Amino acid sequence: MKQIQKMPELLAPAGGMEQLRAALRFGADAVYGGMKHYGLRAFAGNFGPEELREAVVFCHQMGRKFYVTMNIFPFDDQLPGFIEAARDAAKAGVDAAIVSDLGAICVLREQVPELPLHVSTQASTVNAPAVRQYQAMGCERVILAREMSLARIAALHREVGDSIQLETFVHGASCVAWSGRCLLSAALTGRSGNQGACAQPCRWEYAVMEKKRPGEYLPVSEDLNGTYIFSAKDLNLMPLLPELVQAGVASLKIEGRMKTEYYVATVVATYRRALDLLARDEQAFRVALPQFLQELECASHRDSDMGFLLGNPKHPGGAEGFHQSAEYVARVMTASDAEGIARVQLKNRFYAGDVWTILQPDGVHMMTAPRFKIVETGEELDTYGVAGTLLELRFPFPVAPGDLIRGAVRNHRA
Repeated sequence: MKQIQKMPELLAPAGGMEQLRAALRFGADAVYGGMKHYGLRAFAGNFGPEELREAVVFCHQMGRKFYVTMNIFPFDDQLPGFIEAARDAAKAGVDAAIVSDLGAICVLREQVPELPLHVSTQASTVNAPAVRQYQAMGCERVILAREMSLARIAALHREVGDSIQLETFVHGASCVAWSGRCLLSAALTGRSGNQGACAQPCRWEYAVMEKKRPGEYLPVSEDLNGTYIFSAKDLNLMPLLPELVQAGVASLKIEGRMKTEYYVATVVATYRRALDLLARDEQAFRVALPQFLQELECASHRDSDMGFLLGNPKHPGGAEGFHQSAEYVARVMTASDAEGIARVQLKNRFYAGDVWTILQPDGVHMMTAPRFKIVETGEELDTYGVAGTLLELRFPFPVAPGDLIRGAVRNHRA
């Protein structure tokens, strides 16, 4: 039995309080989220001043950390507001701010020295001299460029040691650009990805037209040999967790501040169980790997690969559409009583007799969907489909608020 002594932090996205609670409940060591401005996910729920303070307190009460994303590339006229927002974040007690721009790092070190800084992947850090320079500027962590291979990550860690932390993405969407520094959205829509307003044009459907044949469009599609334009695949590094740990990575980051509570809970819970098993027994982790990969299929995702971790990907694009093997049915709202009765909030239609899996912090448990009662009317039914409705039903095992119910895919992705 091979045990690993030092495990990395599991860092999860929090687009809002709902996702934050799910991330912490299902095992994240830390979360990252944005304020209403100055982060690169302007269309996530994000956190206002009071919400940010509430989020930080909630994390700290559970012994977890909150990192605030401030990783836009600010113009000169944006810097005063940027600095003021950083002061607000420091007052709220965030554990670090994630920043991209060299100038932003300089002004924050001078103007808000009490605020710890992490260097965003947007800074495209790929070598030891850059890491040492950020360390000399007072940064505590560098989030490495997504173009880094596993061998280069390990070599970089050997070069800089543990004097500064290294973080890398392990799961989620990837950008078709050098670590996300893309001009495509700004050029096509006027919405700059470097200002947090990316329209994700790399996910659009494209056709090719030959200049001398106007109006004759050739569709861009995938075949057995590849033919890929834009449309980067999702990242899934679950199979490489042992190697990432051995490489000295201090934090494993899940992408997804635009994702739902269901997505966050599913992915975080799976990586948590995988890391805990890996810490105890690497061979047991490798035996269980197919089950972990199958569990990740339950959340909405695109075709995935391992990015640049094993070298340049042969087919860097070609992901067509979203897939998932299960659907979010309901969230448990009250703890089950002595008779197993609990209330749930409906998300998607289900039928009595459906096979359910209940996602709980200690694992996934199966049951058959029972008949239920609508709380407001007392009516007993076999099926219902109005999202947000409170239902009362019996469980064969204890459940608690925040547990998630999954069923067959019928309606739409969650």
